[in-house]
Amino acid sequence: MDSPEETTGDIDVDTATVVTYAERPELDALAWEVTNDAFPEYNNHGDTLTDYWPRLASERPDFQFCLIDRSGSILARCESLPIQWTGSLDDLPAGIDGAIVRGFKNQDANTLCAMVICVPRSLHGGSISPAALRAMRDLATAHGFDNLLAPVRPSWKERYPLVPIEQYATWRRSDGLLFDPWLRTHERLGARVLRAEPKSLRITGAVAEWEERTRLAFPESGSYWFPQGLSTVSIDVAADVGQYWEPNVWMLHET
Repeated sequence: MDSPEETTGDIDVDTATVVTYAERPELDALAWEVTNDAFPEYNNHGDTLTDYWPRLASERPDFQFCLIDRSGSILARCESLPIQWTGSLDDLPAGIDGAIVRGFKNQDANTLCAMVICVPRSLHGGSISPAALRAMRDLATAHGFDNLLAPVRPSWKERYPLVPIEQYATWRRSDGLLFDPWLRTHERLGARVLRAEPKSLRITGAVAEWEERTRLAFPESGSYWFPQGLSTVSIDVAADVGQYWEPNVWMLHET
């Protein structure tokens, strides 16, 4: 689940409205166009997400929405998926990959799982992300779900790619709040950390594909840091493959 860093600017979201894809199906394409610059390119090529992601809008339109201001501009793209979860740590999905598979294979859902909250890069610096997160919690409540479960993509983890996510997720500031801005935004809205997920989003590609996505050269096999990566990519030149696991942190909002 991705987002810009914690936002504290003066963008007015008080009059913004929530519009679902069920109400306006054309928002799917419009929102993607508006927000596609908020993600690093490599993030758009998940082995599992690539197969399932288009189905969110077509098969679960009531759970995909945009936050729209009075002028009609899209402030945020927000996507989620009902899943079944017993409430135990042992039953947490295997990252965002596992969550999206579970959501489409098991229809007996009791929990809303956040897939993404994405704000256009030009609008970073306002209060949009917390407003979108509150709207997603409200959506969970409106559909009778007791929990909003989120595989959160820590916004500052790219600064510390060699630090294990299990360690990073425990970092706190001197005021006691979580160190990472996006984790901290969730925490301020009442969420708690359940556990770190080191293997949440799997991305595999040929070496040339990874070079194009990262704008780096990988002349020999090994593990490499790359810009905006939350961990390293493992390159095997002989097999012509690069493999990457993106970590997340499971957080729970009890609605």
